[in-house]
Amino acid sequence: MSDNSILTQARIDLTVALRWAARMGLNEGICNHFSLAVPGTHDRFLINPQGFHWSEITPDDLVLTDAEGNVIAGKHNVEATAFFIHGRIHLGKPNARCVLHTHMPYATALTSMDGGRLEWTTQNALRFYGRVAYDECYNGLVLDAEEGDRICAQLGNADVLFLANHGVIVCGDSVARAFDELYYLERACLVQVLAQSTGKPLKLVSDSVAAMTGKQIVEDKQYLLHFEALKRMLDRDEPGWRGNV
Repeated sequence: MSDNSILTQARIDLTVALRWAARMGLNEGICNHFSLAVPGTHDRFLINPQGFHWSEITPDDLVLTDAEGNVIAGKHNVEATAFFIHGRIHLGKPNARCVLHTHMPYATALTSMDGGRLEWTTQNALRFYGRVAYDECYNGLVLDAEEGDRICAQLGNADVLFLANHGVIVCGDSVARAFDELYYLERACLVQVLAQSTGKPLKLVSDSVAAMTGKQIVEDKQYLLHFEALKRMLDRDEPGWRGNV
């Protein structure tokens, strides 16, 4: 596959994630960002442009930048916080090829609770066992490299970071995997919040079973089938989503 074809496919995949996040209510206005490191590079990434609702984005709307905020290709601007969150994570965590940041409601609800944690109480939660980190310090908008680096350090070796009073960051080695994780993270948080609202104690799974189940799910390739299904439904329901690609 040529470099152009690889970049085109990357644009398509990131657009699928953005459009489906909007369809699932994981977005918030025109805020938040999804980014994808350009295959074969570690310091260039695609990201959604400033001012666009995710439901209207097409592959050619995505902006290609470097980690310092310089636009390499694209006709739109990118919000400043995107560079300092995504750029610093892409530089500091090279295996985070795809970085998804949202304020999705149920996951964010946990970040607004004192000591809020994702509990090992549902199968959907168990997929994240041993892969979650928590940033307990809310520092306002991320508008400088220092704060971006601090967030990246809090993420460490985890794939999911809960940002206190803010939202979540989910990282993956591909758009398909990262989006699948984002979806199931919100589902896990939704059920947990519902369960906690009853006032009854949560029924927790043992650490040994949680670790075993998490490994089983991570090793499964179901996420690829999920993502292909999402593409088919976009083709069916939103003709024109591919733009000029």
